[in-house]
Amino acid sequence: MNIRTLFFSLLAFFTVIQTRIFISTAEPFTVTKSNSSKILVLPLKTQEIPSSSPPNKLPFTHNVTLTVSLAVGAPPQNVTMVLDTGSELSWLQCNTTRINRPVFDPNRSSSYTPIPCSSATCTTQTQDFSIPASCDSKNLCHAILSYADASSSEGNLAMDNFTIAGSKFPGTIFGCMDSGFSSNSDEDSKTTGLMGMNRGSLSFISQMGFKKFSYCISGSDFSGILLFGESNATWLMPLNYTPLIQISTPLPYFDRVAYTVQLEGIMVSEKLLQLPKSIFEPDHTGAGQTMVDSGTQFTFLLGPAYTALRNEFINQTSKILRVLEDPDFVFQGAFDLCFRVPLNLTDPPKLPSVSLVFRGAEITVTGERLLYRVPNEVRGNDSVQCFTFGNSDLLGIEAYVIGHHHQQNVWMEFDLEKSRIGVAQVRCDLAGQRFGVHL
Repeated sequence: MNIRTLFFSLLAFFTVIQTRIFISTAEPFTVTKSNSSKILVLPLKTQEIPSSSPPNKLPFTHNVTLTVSLAVGAPPQNVTMVLDTGSELSWLQCNTTRINRPVFDPNRSSSYTPIPCSSATCTTQTQDFSIPASCDSKNLCHAILSYADASSSEGNLAMDNFTIAGSKFPGTIFGCMDSGFSSNSDEDSKTTGLMGMNRGSLSFISQMGFKKFSYCISGSDFSGILLFGESNATWLMPLNYTPLIQISTPLPYFDRVAYTVQLEGIMVSEKLLQLPKSIFEPDHTGAGQTMVDSGTQFTFLLGPAYTALRNEFINQTSKILRVLEDPDFVFQGAFDLCFRVPLNLTDPPKLPSVSLVFRGAEITVTGERLLYRVPNEVRGNDSVQCFTFGNSDLLGIEAYVIGHHHQQNVWMEFDLEKSRIGVAQVRCDLAGQRFGVHL
């Protein structure tokens, strides 16, 4: 689930940390007005996922996921779902034979209603799934969700009551999954499912009918808040907005219901990298879009942009950081720039900032968010810390993906009505207090 990526049966379009983004050719969903004035605020938590694999050349795993707690069914059953703006269909694990793992039991819910395969939901709204929905032996709508990290989930589409922050949303469509394969059993054992939040018609936010949602992740303890509706928080202003990129013609490698923005440049400290704007624009196939994805941990850049950033960061840190000279060490298959940092270092080095410049907005990454300490990896008296921008080309990714690690202490507003994303630097722990959420 993190990068959650588009899966093509003949081509692994994406393989990114913590994200599953379905192939989608559907038009963005038009939000209804039913919840235009309601506001829901709830805590957003993170879960660190321990890795049992060796740290070098790891398959993509989920180190940290953003999770939200809610209740499903009647009587309500508490569930924990991974928040993923890169996926459409929300789903829950429904296999009650799973031992010591959280599940939703549909047999205990009087409001649970399976969706027949003859319904318009099954025949029309699932057309953008990587594998088309089908009929099972009971004539129920059967879905197989396949992902580029080789994981999959299989089960039936259904409806039930979802209760979030005290508000009930009856008839919410989701996947009730009873089988599948997970590439990360540690993550699978800690969450009940996934909350799809992209602009597709079956995503959770589209079904709820809100015009906006926002989240804010603390940079200190990695907690945060998730808000559905208009924040009406004047202390957040001004938000800087960047428009969502939309295309009218379907292209094979362009996900039209993703939150796609226009990346226009990258700065290290105050130095703008000398890159042609064309490398930030999707080509005639749609490859090269820039997506904002809460289901992805780190950020991934296409080869030319990554190489320029890598070289400039090395240049500006040559006197304070020691590069790890080990060509065989590539953290999680995409992070080939790592450093040796003394274990006894008390004051972290002052690192140059990295700014992602969008059309009308900017996200600046500073300090400890630029390096990630690889667990259980020590070289002599040094820890190994890797640059938190990965190389898309090492994974065959044809996109830029902005992960949640670089959204810490940034208020992220997704405005579906005006088709834009607003950002503002903010102390997210204080934001939670202002909204009365104790993180």
